[in-house]
This record gives sequence, C-alpha cells and structure tokens, in this order.
Amino acid sequence: MYTSAVIVATLGITYASVPLYRIFCAATGFAGTPNVGTGRFEAERLVPVEGAHRIKVHFNADRSETLPWTFTPQQRFVTVLPGETSLAFYTAKNNSKQDLIGIATYNVTPDRVAPYFSKVECFCFEEQKLLAGEEVDMPLLFFIDKDILDDPACRNIDDVVLSYTFFRARRNQKGHLEPDAADDEVQTSMGFGGYEHAPKAETRNEKK
Repeated sequence: MYTSAVIVATLGITYASVPLYRIFCAATGFAGTPNVGTGRFEAERLVPVEGAHRIKVHFNADRSETLPWTFTPQQRFVTVLPGETSLAFYTAKNNSKQDLIGIATYNVTPDRVAPYFSKVECFCFEEQKLLAGEEVDMPLLFFIDKDILDDPACRNIDDVVLSYTFFRARRNQKGHLEPDAADDEVQTSMGFGGYEHAPKAETRNEKK
C-alpha cells in the first residue's frame, strides 16, 4: 500500500528534474529501471542459488545522434544464477576533436525483472567525460536478486535485456547536468515510452 502511494504521488508530479525520476526509478524498479539501492548488497544475499535456472542477460548499447561517440558492449550476453555477481564491460570512444561529457540512461526488459536487477557498480551512476579521441572501458558489476525466485510473474524468465543509451550532457537552469535531448527521447530510453503520465524533465525556458 505504501509503495503504491509513493508511485502514485510521484507520477502526479508534472515537472520533475531528470535526477529526481532517475532516483525514483532506481529505488523502485519502475518502468524497467534496474534497482541500485544499497540495502540489497548484504554479503549473504550475494550467494548464487545452486540448482536454480540460469538467466541469460543480453547487453544493448545505443547513443544519441548528437553525441559523436562509439558505444558498444564487449560481450553479447552472460548467463547468471540468482544471487550471483557478474562483471561486464562496455567500450566508449570519443570520435570528436573536443572533450565531451556523456550521461547514460538505462532500463531492463521485461520490466517486471527490474526490481530484482541490482547494480553494485556502474558507469551510469555519474556522468562520463572523455577527452578528444579517448577510448575507455566501462565496467558494470551486477546481480539478479534471489527474491526473483519467489515472484510468480518471473518464473518463466529465460532472457533479460539490459539497455544503455548515452546522451550528450548539458547544464539545466539549476546548473545540473542532464541529457541534451527531448524529454520523450530520454523517457523512452529509460522505459517510460509506454506510460502516458511519465514524469518529465524540468521545463527549460529557452526564450531570452
């Protein structure tokens, strides 16, 4: 009941900053956003459930057309047991002649898996600055919480897709970095595309 009230109240906010709804989604798993809450990271929870069905995690990489980077996963997929930590890598290269800052959004499909998909460490937790021509490896340490085994809606899950989209960063009126893209493009990258009342980025008055 309390969780439902939080969701309803949050979705009732017409204008919220990008960091606000990213925090909300990361805490609840809403709209396919992986859970990043630290409460799940106790050592006893990070133990593979032997005999459980393995889940194949596929990695997807996209970028905004305004960001002149190359962004690709180093592996197509990994298979994990619930409770098992796994390390994956993406590669990003700045193909331009100037230093650029990028911000990554993310989501998991099917979205009912998102509350159990937890990221311990990820390049998406903060903006990434790449120097002109620089290429870097970006690590991701994650696990699928073993509580997924108790969810009837997830019993037949064999495949999960983790998607990242990198956007060029800009500063909003409050001085915070945010994706330099239209609200609908950012929301779609986070899994909000099918939600009529998805929270929107703060309005920006571009008139002088």
